[in-house]
Amino acid sequence: MEFQNLLDDIVGSIKPRLGEGNVANSIPELAAVEPNQFGISVATREGEVYSSGDSETPFSIQSISKVFALALVLARDGESIWNRVFREPSGNPFNSLVQLEHENGIPRNPFINAGALVVTDRLLSVSAGEANGVLGLLRDESGNAVLQVDTGVAASESRHNHRNQALAHFLASCGNLDNPVDDVLDAYINQCAVSASCTDLALASRFLAANGARRDGAALLDPHQTKRINAMMVTCGTYDAAGEFAYRVGLPGKSGIGGGIIAVVPNYCAICVWSPRLGSSGNSIAGVAALDEFTSCTGLSIF
Repeated sequence: MEFQNLLDDIVGSIKPRLGEGNVANSIPELAAVEPNQFGISVATREGEVYSSGDSETPFSIQSISKVFALALVLARDGESIWNRVFREPSGNPFNSLVQLEHENGIPRNPFINAGALVVTDRLLSVSAGEANGVLGLLRDESGNAVLQVDTGVAASESRHNHRNQALAHFLASCGNLDNPVDDVLDAYINQCAVSASCTDLALASRFLAANGARRDGAALLDPHQTKRINAMMVTCGTYDAAGEFAYRVGLPGKSGIGGGIIAVVPNYCAICVWSPRLGSSGNSIAGVAALDEFTSCTGLSIF
């Protein structure tokens, strides 16, 4: 399928929507980003890349990192993580304390913050304390060896991290963290603060469109595990708007409050869109609209 003309058309059609919504203000460094930017990239499982707009501009990946952390835990530790994290949509904001308390410290899924903290804790344990496994995976799969943690974003997030601190301490009080709280929080913040472009993330996500096969052909995950991550992205990947995202886009997706969204067409390609202005659920307004247009024009959907 020829994507380039379509992506250029999408950039043009999305421009009138770039003023809708607001940039994330929970992390001051994110609030300082130029808001009226938009990029889109598609990477096929064979490695062909098509991009348009601000697709080479690095941005803070934030919760998109949760997909890569979960993939590493499943690859290195199998299915045991599901003894500590459920696999159900939350229906609540991604940083909610209420549901976690009601369910005795077992997070509803790995893509809300509490669940991601448990996954990060397990990743530290199975990686001998290595705190940058997500960054290494992103570098390897994107082919971009200079990807880095944005230290300014990480420092800003550390200074305004009260809700995640509360979640982590509550998890620890319930016996659902094995490593020191501060170590888990530092690792979590650093993986969220990785800066990457749409092209980087589309390339890095290809294993989800290739039955778990890495860039070099080796298996990161088996097809069964890959299916499970994609299923979790459909039901839980876009905060408490997963139903609306599935209705409009029809693909597995994972968003972050930096304005990025990755989406997967199984057995075909991975897509990344980015635009910093968010809707009420924390998803990029222009990004969701662009993915809606992409699937509508191409017919590429899992439904």
